[in-house]
Amino acid sequence: MERRKFVRNSSILSAGIVCGIAHPNVFSNYKDAIIGHNSHQYKIDLQWGALNSNFYPVNDCHEMVQDSKGRILLLTNHTKNNVIVYDRSGKLLEVWGTDYPGAHGLTLNVENGEDVLYIADNNRHEVIKTNIKGQVLQVFPYPKESGKYKTKESYVPTETAIAPNGDVYITDGYGEQHIMHYNANGELLNIFGGRGEEDHQFNNAHGICLDTRDAANPTLLITARQQNKLKRFSLSGEYLSTIDLPGAFICRPVIHGKDIYLATIWSGDGSEGTGFISILNEQNELISAPGGCNPVYEDGKLNPMHQSLKVFHHPHDVCVDGDENLYVAQWNSGKTYPIKLYRV
Repeated sequence: MERRKFVRNSSILSAGIVCGIAHPNVFSNYKDAIIGHNSHQYKIDLQWGALNSNFYPVNDCHEMVQDSKGRILLLTNHTKNNVIVYDRSGKLLEVWGTDYPGAHGLTLNVENGEDVLYIADNNRHEVIKTNIKGQVLQVFPYPKESGKYKTKESYVPTETAIAPNGDVYITDGYGEQHIMHYNANGELLNIFGGRGEEDHQFNNAHGICLDTRDAANPTLLITARQQNKLKRFSLSGEYLSTIDLPGAFICRPVIHGKDIYLATIWSGDGSEGTGFISILNEQNELISAPGGCNPVYEDGKLNPMHQSLKVFHHPHDVCVDGDENLYVAQWNSGKTYPIKLYRV
């Protein structure tokens, strides 16, 4: 705690970046830079996980999770190695997967004491459940039985969330914007959402997670990325509320402890290369934006956000480890490996 307090008080970078004042080239070398705000500040490691791309190539680094052994799993849509497994220092442990050309969403769930993965594949138009070694256990195909889709190609799943009873929720974030609710056997129980601008609808239902911070009342948090909103639903699909994040084009929500972490792929007017990380507290207020401007609330409303330091190009996901360090995977960012942020 003393180390965090010292760095926080001595960080000129964090104190000097506020909304309305962009400094995209403050540092040409980020070696000693501290980014973020308030209680959540970080030191940057741009070389974490860098590999020989001739042997371990990546295209888009879409998502990352940490397994029960503490290993970091990266999902990429390069079919030479769809899943790259690291230790926390960035050392390569193993690779697997050649069958997921549209690998996009990666969710880890512990079932019967074993880690399992749910891979949402844009190109295959389905979600594939595997064990931690990549053996296929179950496939959730396009929901023809829903009556909402004329063709397989109109269904483009982006993310999954798993309820404690084994129910599976799938967002069709690049398709018709519906949310599919299955039981553990793959039977479709419900479908909600859909394309539109109403509270219960979505424009880019990109990500989803189960919010169990109130253990007695678990809910779903679902991204409406183009609307700069995070929407809350009951497990039965009833719309409950919205968290407004103006200027922040957020990807999937990731909950660690009492906080919500979101890769913010674009900011401001949505221009290319304007990403940062958004961190919300237990009250669902934006308290830190590594790479972005200082979050400021006026009359209870967040001022529009934008990138203030070009650490990131297009952040697509955040993984949080047990020490609250962050691992950031990026889409369409020069086929780069993830960036690690050390909590200070």
